[in-house]
Amino acid sequence: MKPRVFQYLPLCVFLLAACGPTASRGPADAITFDTAKRLDDFDFAALGDGRPGEWLVIDNDAGRGLAQIDTEPAENRLPFAIYRPFSERDVYVSTRFMTLTGKIDQAAGVFVRFRSVDDYYAVRANALENNVNLYRVIAGRREMIGCMEVNVSGHAWHTLGIAARDDRLTVFFDGRELFVATDRRFPGPPGKVGLWTQADSMTLFESLNIGSLD
Repeated sequence: MKPRVFQYLPLCVFLLAACGPTASRGPADAITFDTAKRLDDFDFAALGDGRPGEWLVIDNDAGRGLAQIDTEPAENRLPFAIYRPFSERDVYVSTRFMTLTGKIDQAAGVFVRFRSVDDYYAVRANALENNVNLYRVIAGRREMIGCMEVNVSGHAWHTLGIAARDDRLTVFFDGRELFVATDRRFPGPPGKVGLWTQADSMTLFESLNIGSLD
């Protein structure tokens, strides 16, 4: 896969949690990584510089989960674990995660409406920056369309989720709604969902929960 270099927008827009009903979040599929066989339902890819990453089911003192264990320090490297059986447009996706190590980043993320490594929406929590960011990626160009400062503790369990319905993207962290962004430039057709990390992050993902909002 040919490496690509991200172009970042410098503006970070802080958004307040929006009023109104939250999305229904009953999972259509709840994936736990209790055995390595769970990886049979995933494809793996990467965007950016460096190696594509290595995903394994591992055990540590906190429990068992899926982790990207290649800690190559390429700042704009994004490894993806793409869940193959599911593809929809309006969807809620969440994960329970723990960041373990990383000098450049300690990041955990989920993505929706994924058509390729060049086109998708993604949300990321970062324990080094203590924030949650929402991105739109079009033709390999990553633009931040929402963010909020929040305490993301390393070596502690957190939950992160995103609900995508029409042009409305709602971000959740540790059981509460953080903010809502509206994006009409890339509402997107049906696409895949999954997990991602950034740079040298080593993050343990305990689960991936997926629910249709159709």
